[in-house]
Amino acid sequence: MNESSGSGVAGAGEITVAAAFAGMRRVVPVVFRAGCPDCRGSFELTASALRLAIGATSKTTFYSFTCPDCGAAVRKPAGERIVELLTGGGVRTLRLHSAVQ
Repeated sequence: MNESSGSGVAGAGEITVAAAFAGMRRVVPVVFRAGCPDCRGSFELTASALRLAIGATSKTTFYSFTCPDCGAAVRKPAGERIVELLTGGGVRTLRLHSAVQ
């Protein structure tokens, strides 16, 4: 009876990093649809173009961006669902703290 190791290839079962990622071409960035109240433009923004500020109340929680069409600074309220979508999409978040009196 003849014993063999099976594959005869040294390191069988091991995979290199290059081989593991060989099929990946690119990662599609998350984009968010937004509109400008000043110029009425409608566009898509990447996470890096948005900022989210989370305050103590719904009145102090908002997201902001600069309109790519007219350059206006836009600030809009962000409810719970918007906060979930923006944070899940990688938008940078600032937590606002209330002042202690």
